[in-house]
Amino acid sequence: MRNIRLTIEYDGTNYEGWQLQTRKRAKTIQAAIERILKKVLREKIKLIASGRTDSGVHAKAQVANFRTNSKISLRKLQWALNCLLPSDIAIIKIEEASLDFHSCFDAKSKLYSYTILNRSFRSALMRDRVYFYPYSLNVGVMQKAARALLGKHDFSSFQASGRKAKSALRTVKKIKVLRSGCFIRIDIEADGFLYNMVRNIAGTLLEIGRGRLEVRDMKRILRSRNRQLAGPTLPAEGLMLIKVNY
Repeated sequence: MRNIRLTIEYDGTNYEGWQLQTRKRAKTIQAAIERILKKVLREKIKLIASGRTDSGVHAKAQVANFRTNSKISLRKLQWALNCLLPSDIAIIKIEEASLDFHSCFDAKSKLYSYTILNRSFRSALMRDRVYFYPYSLNVGVMQKAARALLGKHDFSSFQASGRKAKSALRTVKKIKVLRSGCFIRIDIEADGFLYNMVRNIAGTLLEIGRGRLEVRDMKRILRSRNRQLAGPTLPAEGLMLIKVNY
């Protein structure tokens, strides 16, 4: 028995997220990869990912593992997968893992990035990679507000309504708001994320950058544990899973 670890890059635009769904025609990343693995290895394969990504969300380095009895070489397996998978999914790394390695349970933290195109006109080429926002934003106040989220907190205010986790306690290890030309990037590294947490934080920071909320409001919103006080959920296309740390 072998435990194979994959690092996967994908464009989530045309998929209903990572996770396999009960609907047979649901198009997901997991289903696409498992289907090809079954074809190549002639075994029923179950992929275990570091975590789910939602419909339309991208990944630069998602991690998943699976067990197999096949003796196929890693090089040949990676070649076969990349030949047969759709062009919007690529296996960028493949390696042997210990039998007890678990992509989800062993993850120490994840880094997500949300990208905003902040200029007066939209982009035809980047429409599925960024959120277009044509209004002026003050990145300085967004940076100050973001610092309030560092550390261990109850992030209920940034959890999707109707999707309550058993515990909303999460530890944000790093958070940065960076501008490069017309692009604003919000990077968040945490030990875990609630459903829509990054997109809700990004929406709240956008409201602060626009002047609709003040810097001090971030602490108030966080402490309130009230989703209705936070900003809007930004669209999925601007979000990308950058790295999973083990």
